[in-house]
Amino acid sequence: MVRILLAGALGKMGRVVSQCVSEREDCQIAAGIDIAGPAEGLPFPLYRSIGECPLEGDVIVDFSHPSLLGEILRFAREKKVPAVICTTGLSPEQVSEIRESAKEVPIFFSANMSLGINLLSALAQKAAQVLGGQFDIEILEKHHNQKVDAPSGTALMLADAINEVADGRYEYVYDRHSVRRKRGKEELGIHSVRGGTIVGEHEVIFAGRDEVLTLSHSATSKEVFAVGAVNAAVFLAGQKPGLYDMASLL
Repeated sequence: MVRILLAGALGKMGRVVSQCVSEREDCQIAAGIDIAGPAEGLPFPLYRSIGECPLEGDVIVDFSHPSLLGEILRFAREKKVPAVICTTGLSPEQVSEIRESAKEVPIFFSANMSLGINLLSALAQKAAQVLGGQFDIEILEKHHNQKVDAPSGTALMLADAINEVADGRYEYVYDRHSVRRKRGKEELGIHSVRGGTIVGEHEVIFAGRDEVLTLSHSATSKEVFAVGAVNAAVFLAGQKPGLYDMASLL
């Protein structure tokens, strides 16, 4: 039985993860961490910070806030507890801290925990290898009106995957209205839409001469991300120090 320390337990994703875990037999929530606590009616103890948590756990699942990442990684290193980092909107410096921490403890880090999104990333890479140089590439992402970061971490993950097979030649462009010029061949446009209750939609558009190829993924509930995170937690418990991602799990 894998014991999970759930950071961000009272948030939307934290509650979905808790429900997902309650329906499984291979793991349980040992404790929750959330600055909004305390709360009644939870099936596990809740602490306002991970440093206050006296309970042992086998793995941390983090769906909290970027500002808490440093504290969570320090706890993971000190206690030698693996961590699944699911929080988005991280800075390049924070990503570097994740990579450094992975030298001491197992860290699972992915901008999106959905199996379908990670397949989309692989398909986009293949399409870029075949069509790159002949087709313009644009990424469109749509999310609910409560999401604060833009573009989404998943959109950047897709862009990075494409740029990886293109030897890094693409320049990311987010704001075309400020510059009046034709599109450059080595631009990769990334566009954000925020509205309503859209869970998450991503499109990778390859636009060529007289033809357009579109690869897309749509999430209809947050449960797909919760299932991926819990699967990652069960996988990560007992692993050696290192940086893991969805490819490792698959």
